[in-house]
Amino acid sequence: MSGLRFLALILLLVAGAARAQDFAGLARLDVASSQVRDAGDGLVVDLGLSQPVPYRVFTMADPARLVMDFKQVDWGATTRTTLLNADHATDLRFGQVRPGLSRLVIGLSGPMLVKQAGMTVDPTTDQARIRVQMQPTTPAAFAASVGAPPDPGWDAAPPTALPPPPKAPGGPLIVMLDPGHGGIDPGAQAGGDKEADLVLKLGRDLAEAIDRAGGMKAVLTRDADVFVPLEERMTLARAAGADVMISLHADILTEDDTTGGASVYTLSPGALDAASERTAERHDRSDLLRGLDLTGQDDTVATVLMDLARQETGPESVMLADALVAGLKAAGADVNSRPRREAPLAVLKAADFPSVLVEAGFLSNPQDRAALESEKGRAAIVAGLVRGLQAYAAQMEAKAPLIRQ
Repeated sequence: MSGLRFLALILLLVAGAARAQDFAGLARLDVASSQVRDAGDGLVVDLGLSQPVPYRVFTMADPARLVMDFKQVDWGATTRTTLLNADHATDLRFGQVRPGLSRLVIGLSGPMLVKQAGMTVDPTTDQARIRVQMQPTTPAAFAASVGAPPDPGWDAAPPTALPPPPKAPGGPLIVMLDPGHGGIDPGAQAGGDKEADLVLKLGRDLAEAIDRAGGMKAVLTRDADVFVPLEERMTLARAAGADVMISLHADILTEDDTTGGASVYTLSPGALDAASERTAERHDRSDLLRGLDLTGQDDTVATVLMDLARQETGPESVMLADALVAGLKAAGADVNSRPRREAPLAVLKAADFPSVLVEAGFLSNPQDRAALESEKGRAAIVAGLVRGLQAYAAQMEAKAPLIRQ
């Protein structure tokens, strides 16, 4: 049985259990009876819970990790130290992903597959035990098995009740700023700094500067150290009536501390068709294109409409990225030797508004990291991005009469 089919079967079994059990209230983790431990060359995750809970299990790559989602678990006094006792696990994080959904993420020392997963319930106490066994596998087999089975009940963020009102001509440019990572996902880490913390500071500084500049209004996908799923970030942008979306990141190169400077990414052309198909799979039909409810439409219709929308927003994303790079250079910000890049990044796959990803620097580079740590160091990046947004807004304003005709 393939990995995806096996995981889908787990979901079906858990769904059946959910109908047969009363899941009122939160399931509490019993720390004393829970552990992540080695089992030969593999791994065992053993969790004791106060009651049954719907859950799912899947693996992710880059880096290899096991992900367990629950509806919902109270982690109580659990710590990484009390739960993790395994050489084959490199890291362990847990927390609330969004209201009603908890997540446990375990870093794997190498490629592994889910050999077995199941939940047993004590008929007397109603206490539950979830046990997942992992076994080593080849890199190819692992790569073929990663990813969560499509399931709107787990993946999709709640759809927006009403589409935002259309923006009046000449109104402010609504800029959705998306500081990456957050909460249980700290992102890259170096020198005691977390990517999630640094890009949040950058996002706050940039939002304030955008609002001060006039003619623009900034909105943040997160303004605290919380985890926001990728799909929900796009939903928030649509709810805000965003004209553009800028995702903020600061990556790390593990074997290079000399590469530095900011760069700006757009969606690679080869990823366009795949982007529409993947987005159609993962999003609720009422939350694919702003102002257009595709409920009841199949993947083919949704994909075609998104491709049509991207014929306009794709070039606008390139225009925005080029303007931001020019703005960064003009403001004297440290810019990478190859500042314009393309990649099949998930956060760039929205079809109904231009979107770019700004790699503000590399945490592996001491100069970049020092710049992102202080408000003074971030000032040139902020100034450059604001300048780029103003240039983009002027370009779009010049095009507006032609578009309206």
